[in-house]
Amino acid sequence: MKKLALLLCCVFALQLASAQEHGIINNSESPYVKLKSVDMGDCVWTDGFWAEKFDVAKNSMLPYMESLLTGDTGHALNNFKIAAGLKEGKHKGMRWHDGDFYKFMEAYMYMYAQTKDAEILKKLDGWISIIEQAMLEDGYLQTQIQLNDKVNRYENRKYHEMYNTGHLLTSACIHYRITGQKNFLDLAVRHADLLYTLFMPEDKHFGRFGFNQTQIMGCVELYRTVGDAKYLKLAEKFINNRGQYKVEETPETQGYPIGDMVQETTPLREEDEAVGHAVLALYYYAGAADVYAETGEKALIDALDRLWYNVTQQKMYVTGALGQTHYGASSNRQLIEEGFLDAYTMPNTHAYNETCANICNSMFSKRMLDIKGESKYADIMELVVYNSGLSGISLEGKDYYYANPLRMINGTIDYDKMVTEFPERQPYLDCFCCPPNLVRTVCKLSGWAYSKPANGIAVNLYGGNKLNTTLLDGSKLELEQVTKYPWEGRVDITINKAKKAAFDVMVRIPNWAEGTKVLVNGKDAGVAVEAGKFATINRAWKKGDVLTVDMPMDVRYVEGNTLIEEARNQVAIKRGPIVYCVESPDLPKDAKIMDIYLSSDKDFKPVYKKDLLSGVTSIETEVLVRKNNNDADMYKMVSKPEFEVVKSQLVPVYSWSNRGRAEMTVFMPIIWK
Repeated sequence: MKKLALLLCCVFALQLASAQEHGIINNSESPYVKLKSVDMGDCVWTDGFWAEKFDVAKNSMLPYMESLLTGDTGHALNNFKIAAGLKEGKHKGMRWHDGDFYKFMEAYMYMYAQTKDAEILKKLDGWISIIEQAMLEDGYLQTQIQLNDKVNRYENRKYHEMYNTGHLLTSACIHYRITGQKNFLDLAVRHADLLYTLFMPEDKHFGRFGFNQTQIMGCVELYRTVGDAKYLKLAEKFINNRGQYKVEETPETQGYPIGDMVQETTPLREEDEAVGHAVLALYYYAGAADVYAETGEKALIDALDRLWYNVTQQKMYVTGALGQTHYGASSNRQLIEEGFLDAYTMPNTHAYNETCANICNSMFSKRMLDIKGESKYADIMELVVYNSGLSGISLEGKDYYYANPLRMINGTIDYDKMVTEFPERQPYLDCFCCPPNLVRTVCKLSGWAYSKPANGIAVNLYGGNKLNTTLLDGSKLELEQVTKYPWEGRVDITINKAKKAAFDVMVRIPNWAEGTKVLVNGKDAGVAVEAGKFATINRAWKKGDVLTVDMPMDVRYVEGNTLIEEARNQVAIKRGPIVYCVESPDLPKDAKIMDIYLSSDKDFKPVYKKDLLSGVTSIETEVLVRKNNNDADMYKMVSKPEFEVVKSQLVPVYSWSNRGRAEMTVFMPIIWK
């Protein structure tokens, strides 16, 4: 028996080593994906914008969040301790607070992938041990239910059990792939096996239950990790259930809006419009994309194509933000919250744009990029992470926004009547889903920077980094990217190690970067270079070769579609991937943000200022301030207004609200001359 046990241990150890060596991570084995993922840790930020953000995550974002979630303020770890019998007390936090903690843990896992800090692993093991003790024998784990003797498990979907489940499964899979340890993965398998026994059979109660769809992504990740097809079938089941049952109020739905709010009116394969809660919708679409990557079902990808177009071309803000309203109705005249309005209905001051929704936009587009291999999806990823994603957290990494409007006017919103909006950043949000979602994205973003096509490497995102990876044919590739992007447009990519045979290097030419030049060793690369597409250079690369992508960084006016009434006769300012705003600290003391106009005859001067907002390129210009504008009456007679010309500057929208309470606007009226 001892010999058999030893043999089994050796086999298990070899399996773990194989899993790590061959990079069985994310979609590396998925048959319907054109661009495969690089392993976490293969790409490491070295200098510049994202290296600085990663350092803030390491030194501030994560330690501060840890103090919240493992202490009495956030209480998330306390919930697990109480459920485990290690502490006395009551559940505190929202019903999805378990999921917040799993996302926070996932962020630390990505940090470990790059730093290999043993202290991080020790922390994770400690938390996993507590979670294991909180899990019931049959695999059930939901602290908000376990600590509430008035509610039974899976009694009512408003308790968000499936949302917590999805983040548990995903986080456990990531932990195994990065560390090779099974202590968290084993818990995920136990939990998913329970899910399979309950949700796989046909049952109306369970059929309408899984409305907050992170569990679809989690089930696919578990399938990819352990190879058991039942988890993929379960993921498909959750998709098939939506729209299958009559939309009516039942005991399991009471307390939360039904129908379009939770995407259950129309089956996904028939849907052509993003409706309802934006986060629920985008998690749903991302999960369906994961399922397609494994099954190749045409009806799924056709629906996702329609939905991606509707989301990004008819309902998305210039910052990449999603979810136009806090409260409203769908086009089917059904109650919705925190979600989508009709196409081209884009309020600025009252824009909701939950940080999670924006992050989910990038998650969905990342999956579509992998599947399709088209640059336009990476354009959306980049737009979000530089703008509506980062705007959800302070530069210091310790204060948060839940909503991300495109205009802030002091005194126009009664925040006492709101649930999640605030006039300035908050050190803690009672609804804490967004902060860990954003921080885990910052921590894992290096894993999105590159992908592996059939024969080579694709450069999705730019930033100072080093890549040490294995291509799909097993050959080694090492390269280094040097750039001051997004403040400057030149990117130099040096090949440090490569196979002798020719292979592709695909470089993304952003959709705003018309006139980009692509050079190899200082000479024109001789390939097609088109904004909004990848430029592919195929050659026998050798050590020391330098591939240069030189993008023009002109300051551009951006106007909305003429159907966007809220942006009519206004423009936004964009330079490179960065959307800019004007903020009241850069205006005369008594100037109101709604009195600011641009004039087309005023020059823009980009200037990098290392001491401004942690180091940004601001755009110096002159703006017009309308004088004597009286808003006491709703309507008033007007003659030709008078303007005062003042010197000002525009700053990146992600950096606003870091100089005290302020007014801000992205869109401004313009006088064309």
